[in-house]
Amino acid sequence: MKKEFNIIANLIKENSKVLDVGCGDGELMKYITENITSDIRGLEISKSNVQKCIEKGLTVIEGDAEKDLKQFPLSSFDYVILSQTLQAFLDPENVINELLRVGKKAIVTIPNFGYWKVRIHLLFQGTMPITKNLPNEWYNTPNLHMCTIKDFVNYCNKKNIKINSTNLNYNNLFSQLGIFVIEK
Repeated sequence: MKKEFNIIANLIKENSKVLDVGCGDGELMKYITENITSDIRGLEISKSNVQKCIEKGLTVIEGDAEKDLKQFPLSSFDYVILSQTLQAFLDPENVINELLRVGKKAIVTIPNFGYWKVRIHLLFQGTMPITKNLPNEWYNTPNLHMCTIKDFVNYCNKKNIKINSTNLNYNNLFSQLGIFVIEK
């Protein structure tokens, strides 16, 4: 299990209603089902990942978050999770708005492009780095919108989105991953 999954699970209250957007193969959903709440659903664009979720006995819908979150009613979930996917959307602002419409709270994780090892690699190598959280080459990466923890915090402040996970360290230089609980 990824350390990130444990952190996310600890942010969710027991017996909450949860939607995991871009749930991948369902590993996070499975962990939450076994440890926090069984009332969890997934939304996943990849047919093969949807099949993997179904094989694990998980409830998942095949769909594109940029288009299909509209189908969910206002505040229909206590938490909506978006784990390391925001940077891959064409319109991340729309996705954030939909997360906050569908969920009472959203848990958003982002790879931090401001992490010190990324900065050092760019400075000394002059090329886009490959790290655990950024494993692709520049030409085959799904990342369209590079963002740092500071960028995300500034965005939330500008859009009057409340960040209420004060127990997490938002150190732009030393964190590989930003993990946020946000709400309107």
